[in-house]
Amino acid sequence: MSTITRRIIPATAVAGMMALMTVGCVAGEGSADAAPEGSEWSAGTLSVDWATYNPLSLVIKEQGLIENVLGDDVEVEWLQSAGSNKANELLRSESVDVGSTAGSAALFARANGSPIKVIDIYSQPEWSAIVTGPDSDITSLEDLAGTSVAATKGTDPYFFLLQALEEGGLTLDDVEVQNVQHADGRSLLDGGSVDAWAGLDPIMGAAEVESGDQLIYRNVDFNTYGFLNATEDFIENHPDLAQVVVDAYEEARVWALENPEEMAQLLADAASIDLDVAKTVIDERSNLDVSGVPGDDQVAVLEAISPIIAESGDVKGGQETLDEAIASIVDDQFAVKATE
Repeated sequence: MSTITRRIIPATAVAGMMALMTVGCVAGEGSADAAPEGSEWSAGTLSVDWATYNPLSLVIKEQGLIENVLGDDVEVEWLQSAGSNKANELLRSESVDVGSTAGSAALFARANGSPIKVIDIYSQPEWSAIVTGPDSDITSLEDLAGTSVAATKGTDPYFFLLQALEEGGLTLDDVEVQNVQHADGRSLLDGGSVDAWAGLDPIMGAAEVESGDQLIYRNVDFNTYGFLNATEDFIENHPDLAQVVVDAYEEARVWALENPEEMAQLLADAASIDLDVAKTVIDERSNLDVSGVPGDDQVAVLEAISPIIAESGDVKGGQETLDEAIASIVDDQFAVKATE
């Protein structure tokens, strides 16, 4: 995929630009608290998630990129997302203003009524695969028939599993899905309570090294992009803060590409995994050199996966509802400005 040239705007310039953008914004609307009197920002608090599956969030949090711009006027709160499903829960409950998910999970949430839109792309990862234990007799997708598989519903590994089953000539009726969080999926596999696991990095990478688990099926095309999402209410009422967050993601992307060793160390520390595992995840399974502007590439991926989601029966209204969600999920205004 082609990349675009990025220019990072100095913090002082961003602050001035944001001040101009607050015209017409009503302080106190949306999920963020009202701005202190005299503040140039539209709210006094900003809640953002971080996740080990979102490497750029680790850079932003560690380096204080958002806090450096907002100063003392806005309190920045960081909440961890253990998976895309948890990030969607945080967004739906307005516990975070900006949350990171897989593209499939964002589509799933919007189709099910969550008013979120993608405002930036943080990666094009290969973070999902079908995983078995080191001594498993399962060596192909066809061998999954009649087995139990751990997966986290509403996340990319779950939708990866759906696509993988179809690829192997199977359906959900041919397996027993254990719906657990990603880390618990690994524990169930290693403990012998399930036959396979729809894994997620960096937990999956650690399972390979520490437990000898095997990735029996990989397909980068079945992985959707990393979506940075915000609610429509936050976008409408706090565009100044949304712009600061997206600008920080672009700054973090440039740093991560220039400092892969340090990026891997950040991931190793945050995920409590071996540095070599983190290097594998960053160097081999996380394409961070991708345009942050959401658009046609992401829509194409969502269009490809939507029939699989519709067939699962997990979205009321089926394909029509999913099509409507795809048509309205992208809001590229902040990413376009950040990458100009």
